[in-house]
Amino acid sequence: MKRTANLNLKIVKEIENITQLRYIPDELLKTAQDINCFTPIDVLDYVYAYLHSPSYRKKYSEFLKTDFPRVPQPKNKEEFLNYSKYGSELRRMHLMDLTQEECEFVDFNIQYFSKHPDESLKNTVKIIGKKSYVDNKMYINEYDYFEGVPQIAYDFYIGGYQPAQKWLKDRKGQALSKDDIEHYKKIVFCLEETDRVMKKIDLLF
Repeated sequence: MKRTANLNLKIVKEIENITQLRYIPDELLKTAQDINCFTPIDVLDYVYAYLHSPSYRKKYSEFLKTDFPRVPQPKNKEEFLNYSKYGSELRRMHLMDLTQEECEFVDFNIQYFSKHPDESLKNTVKIIGKKSYVDNKMYINEYDYFEGVPQIAYDFYIGGYQPAQKWLKDRKGQALSKDDIEHYKKIVFCLEETDRVMKKIDLLF
């Protein structure tokens, strides 16, 4: 089934005129040689980056409560490409589409430890309701914890939730599987990276 971009062609034409980039309606048709072109996904990433600017959200907070977000047109080619680049990074993080290098970084920097005195019970102790966070360590019970959880990731909000806390809260009474542990480590990494990229976007804004 062929995908069709739901973009206003008048706006697309305006972006072409401002940036002097040629629009390609299907990203699958773009080649490595098409460096002076943009696709629907580039427009999505541009908008995605803008909507993740803390300064943008603060400045237009009252409007965002009552109306659809309004994203300014790019001033020039450089601005469009920079926002699109950061939007692409954010989108990839939020889809948890990590590179091999990033996965290796996660495995090295975020560790899971089970220190139950009874070896036979290691990694089987369930998540308790009252967890604690101390010195970049996220304890899920008396014996088990994740080490290398930055404060910014622990506190980070998406909407009205703090994913690093809520994900564990939703699994109260469960023991984490190996896949669960790897998934949570990626959540922590993606939250920290989201904060890093949002700060870079704010410098553009």
